[in-house]
Amino acid sequence: MKRMYRGAGKRTFGLCMLMATLLFEPAVTKADSVLDWNVIAVDTAVANGQNPFAQARFAAIVQVAVFEAVNAITGDYRPYLGSIVAPHGASADAAAVQASYRVLRTYFPASASNLDAALANSLALIPDGQAKIDGIATGDAAAMALIALRANDGSSPAQFKTPGPPVPGEWQATPSCPKVNGIASGIAFQWQNVTPFGIRSAKEFLLGPPPALASNKYAKTYNEVMTVGSLDSTERPPDRSDVATYYAATSPTQAFNQAARQIAQEQRRTLSENARALAVINMAINDSLVAAFFNKYNYNFWRPETAIRAGDTDSNRKTDPDPDWLPFIVTPCFPSYPSNHGSAANAAAAVMRRLYGEAGHSMTLSNPAVPTIVLQYTSFRQITDDISDARVYGGIHFRTDQDAGALLGLIVGKAVYKHNLRPVQDDDRDDD
Repeated sequence: MKRMYRGAGKRTFGLCMLMATLLFEPAVTKADSVLDWNVIAVDTAVANGQNPFAQARFAAIVQVAVFEAVNAITGDYRPYLGSIVAPHGASADAAAVQASYRVLRTYFPASASNLDAALANSLALIPDGQAKIDGIATGDAAAMALIALRANDGSSPAQFKTPGPPVPGEWQATPSCPKVNGIASGIAFQWQNVTPFGIRSAKEFLLGPPPALASNKYAKTYNEVMTVGSLDSTERPPDRSDVATYYAATSPTQAFNQAARQIAQEQRRTLSENARALAVINMAINDSLVAAFFNKYNYNFWRPETAIRAGDTDSNRKTDPDPDWLPFIVTPCFPSYPSNHGSAANAAAAVMRRLYGEAGHSMTLSNPAVPTIVLQYTSFRQITDDISDARVYGGIHFRTDQDAGALLGLIVGKAVYKHNLRPVQDDDRDDD
């Protein structure tokens, strides 16, 4: 069962301080250079102010580069690019370190001093010699190949969605949305067109529409979020306030990479296995977000904050309006259906249950941004259920957004896993 600790004293503080200092101190290789540099990669993107979908993209680039470098040496899996050739005997550890470093150093020059120190520390733990030299060269080659591949992947320049007239059911900008040419607008409009890593096109993953405004299903999900998701709700249990707060500060990339590292160490996975696993997990997270944005801007469905204030316009007698209603957490600046967190979390879980098994794990999730909340889980379903609750009890999503996100994530995750980085013999134990 999952347990949550609030204000858990010195133990919680110590866990969070450890996480917080990883970015600002040279990395110390504990068991595996792939896992160590995954911490640095995720924390570097966060420290540079990247939003959750940008975090997913950068994590995927790093981890695919690491996989390609390591796999060029080990040959355990089918390559992603297939263009990286490693000299015989090259160090896979050196390749993993250098691939991570080169990608991060390219995208995040503001973190150069921290990354340089981490690189020096990690490479110092690898014996000098030709193997190390060749490993570094292999890592550099893989990193530069991935950077070049993603140079024009549609993630930039930023594009914005100008809201249309306030029609019932149609998305409208909420208070935190940026103004573009004086008009509050939706962000990440371009993200629906970002080139995926492991699926052919987001357009192949079009969901059915959100529930009709006049339906009983819509009324049910409307009244749920109105009751438990308001800023001053008395119906929201403290543990649901905790998960809403935690996952408002924690992206799926942060949560599931943290969980994957713990399970990989628990199960004593090899360097090569970890390189492949983290690559597939992060490809799935990224691609599910691309597919989610495609659906979001296709259906352009309104957020609870807009819907509840305009509840008298939806032609549903069961949805009483509240013109002063506010959500518990800040509403993101793009349409509601489906949930990004729900899509990305379930995509990661779909891959991870194939890699590691669904349950029987010991996963402790923490984030220095919310140091008084530490979450413990034994299964991936517990995490995805909490994330579903977090967005509803946070007041920013209807339950139907979460259900649709879960379906989308499961389908995308399965597709990414099935068609990418397969074992050379294609008969490994985690085959679905």
